Parts: sequence; structure tokens; C-alpha cells
Amino acid sequence: MPPDEHPWVERFGVTASYRALRDGIRAYYRRTYPLRPEAARLPDLNPGAGRVSKLCHEPRVAVAVIDELLQPYRAAGLLTVLYDRRPVAVSMDGDRCTGVTVAGHDGRETILTGQYVLDATETGILLELGGVESVIGAEARSEFDEPHAPAEAQPLNQQGITFCFAVSHHEGEDHTIEKPELYDFWRSYTPPFWPAPLIGFLAPDPRTLEAGTRSFEPNPEVDPLAVSADQSADAGDKELWGFRRILARRLFADGAFDSDICLINWPLNDYWLQPLIGAGQATAERALHEAKQLSLSVLYWLQTEAPRADGGAGFPGLRLRADVTGSADGLAKAPYIREARRIKAVTTITERDVSADLLGVGGRTRYADSVGVGSYRLDLHPSTGGDNYVDVPSVPFEIPLGALIPRRVTNLLPAGKNLGTTHISNGCYRLHPVEWNVGEVAGEIAAHCLDTELEPRDVQADPAEFARFAAVLDRNGIERRWPEVRGY
Repeated sequence: MPPDEHPWVERFGVTASYRALRDGIRAYYRRTYPLRPEAARLPDLNPGAGRVSKLCHEPRVAVAVIDELLQPYRAAGLLTVLYDRRPVAVSMDGDRCTGVTVAGHDGRETILTGQYVLDATETGILLELGGVESVIGAEARSEFDEPHAPAEAQPLNQQGITFCFAVSHHEGEDHTIEKPELYDFWRSYTPPFWPAPLIGFLAPDPRTLEAGTRSFEPNPEVDPLAVSADQSADAGDKELWGFRRILARRLFADGAFDSDICLINWPLNDYWLQPLIGAGQATAERALHEAKQLSLSVLYWLQTEAPRADGGAGFPGLRLRADVTGSADGLAKAPYIREARRIKAVTTITERDVSADLLGVGGRTRYADSVGVGSYRLDLHPSTGGDNYVDVPSVPFEIPLGALIPRRVTNLLPAGKNLGTTHISNGCYRLHPVEWNVGEVAGEIAAHCLDTELEPRDVQADPAEFARFAAVLDRNGIERRWPEVRGY
């Protein structure tokens, strides 16, 4: 996924290690790809020239750069990476996690032990397996007095998931896939809050909910150097080909690529009929199957029925790029999950802490224990509870250490979107730079506590101890406060 970054990301508002990732991605393209000279010289090179983010790139490039960042620690024997493993059990001794059991596709199990365990899973699965106090879905309005919360708690009301996929377009060729099993259902499905069938170019605007038509033209001749990615000015989602484009052919030497590559994560393939978390294994498997079928149906519709500007129908030259996703079926290896199981934390971040409508565009919620910053609109996609988009302005926000500390458990910490947010405020805190910041601080607090023989809650509760820890974060390039900027 292009990382949907905030308007100031090129100057401030991310950690030093996240900036190293961004710089490394750009350096990788400059070093290995035949960029046009004027593109290679750009300090803010956007290889995909996508409108959703100031840095749109192929996933395997990010993987290569992350591997490069990790390599010194792996070579020194300080880091072991296990691939193709899933957590299947968590062992607890009272308030402490004593081990995590992971299993491979062959069923073989490995038990991992350590003084600290960080849950960086997409669903917060360790919280469930370990019985860590947590919440799923939507809290009741009465709990935190959030204007957009429902009157009653709705645990199975969760944001939709999406199986992304990548495509290129090759005029005159036919790459039409086999008709998906559930195509007839998805082709006719019209959500009650949608202006037309879900598979189509007519959809609500997430910010206004007004119906609007998206355009789709593969490989337009617009110079990608002229594309601006600034969601504070334009969400960029009306022209679908360029919205999440991850490789723009015209940034490179003539003939190097015969097509752009685009990532398909659109309103058309958001899935919200069944919840993924908390409703049982059978429901989760059904959700994953139906979400895959929706994405494949979107592709088949694009190839066979989508209206063309010339009056025709279908783009059979669209080719599913399994080589880009590295999967057997051509879709992403896992769904894009917007909402995880979340810890019940010492500090819970709510809509009242981030909404520009409530705080004013210049308002801020300040935390004495801030360990990072982030900025993204309060953006919730349609949900399994039947809700349409909730997408309202937010203010630049801080990440309190208290949101990373469970109320009871001492050594199992959230390291992603499973921190102490609500269903509503999660819409701000679920983006790449914020998740990276949360994960980095979870590692920092674990290391600090090993050095000092304290527990995370001791550091958070004692101003003097927190000041010592904050100094470590400052030295390591973790920005904890915003300069004076305004939300969007």
C-alpha cells in the first residue's frame, strides 16, 4: 500500500528510521532503475506518481530496503527472522506473557520466549490468544462521549477489509481472467447506502457522501512529473488509474516499461459483509473468501464490462500482476485490515482527542507522555455494521505512551494499530507512519526496561523516569511534538 502520508512528511512528522525507509526506497530506484535524469534528480521522487501519497512504490522495493536496514543486525546474530509463521497460542503466567507458539504451513510449531513480547500482527491476535483485555468493533457513545459512536456497543461492527491487487495494461492483448465464482452476486450487489451497484464507477465521496463518478483511463499521457500528491488539497481518488499507481512508466527511460503498474484499492473492492475478528473461524474464512471474490470480480468487470471513454466496454489488456504481489492467485498475500483488536489501555485515545470539528483546526490534545506524532483524517471505511464512510477533518496528533500499556498485563505490548484507540479514533492512527512509530517505541520501551529493570507502566507513571526514556527517544530521532501546523 502506498503509505498515505501527511502533507508535511518531507520535512517533519515521522521518526528518523521511517525517514530512512523512505530515503532508502528512493535511493533504490535511483540506483537500480533507468529513471529519466530529471526524475532521478528530484529529492522527493515519487516512483509511482500516485495521487494518494507522496511516495508510491512497488511492495518488493520496500521489502528490499527493509531487509537492507535489518541486515547488520542479522549478520551480527542479534536478529532472527522466521518466515511463513502464524501465532497459534500464547502462554501466560498471571499478568506476564511467558511464550508465543507459532506454526508454519506444514504444521510444525516453534515456541518463542522472551522477557517482552510485541504484538505487531494486523489483527492483534496475541491479545486474543493471551486473554489480554481488549476491545473489537465500535464502543458505545456513552463510554467516551464520541459523537460518531453508536448508541450501543457493536463489537462486530468493523471497517471493511480489502484484497488489493496490481495491474498493468497492454493494449491489443487479452488477459481476461476466468469468470469468478461469485461474480454474478457481486455484479448486482447494491449496498443500501450506495448510489448504484458496488462494482461500478459511481460511488459516494468519502468526505461528503455525495455520489460522484470516477474516471478510469489506463496509461494516460499526462507527464507524471506534473502530478501532485497532497490529500489536504485533493483526495486524488476521482481518477482511479493514477490514484494508487506504484510505477509510472513515463518517469523512466523510453521503452523501459510498456505500462504503468497500479494498485487496486478502491471503493469498488472494499468488503464489509462479514466481520473478520471475533465472530469465529468459519465467519473469518467466509469473509476472506468473499473479499477475494469481490476483488477478482472487480478485475473481471474492468476487463469485460467497464465503460470506456470511446463508448466501448471492457479493458481486456489489463493484466493481473502476480509477480508484483508475489502470490499464487495474483491478489495481495493478505487483506488490508483497517481495524484490529485493540488493548484496553492506561490511556484511550478518542474522537475528542483528534477531531478538528471538536477541537478546532488549530486545537491540540497534548500528552505529557507523548512518544510520537501522526496526522491523518479521521477516516473510517464502510463497516460490517452497515455504516457508510466516516471521514472528517482531524488535527495533527500525538501518541501517548499510556496508549501502548495494557491495564493489567506487564510485558505484552501493542506494536501497531492495536494500541489504545477506539473504533472512531483508530481511523487516524491506522496509517503506516503511525504504526511504524508505535512499533518502534514498543521496541524502545522494552529495551529501556531491560536496561533499567523497570516495567513500562513504571516509566509511564513517573515523570522523572519518563523524562529519562524521552531523552532516549529524542536521541534516536523520534519526534514527539508537532510544530505549529494545521489539520486537513
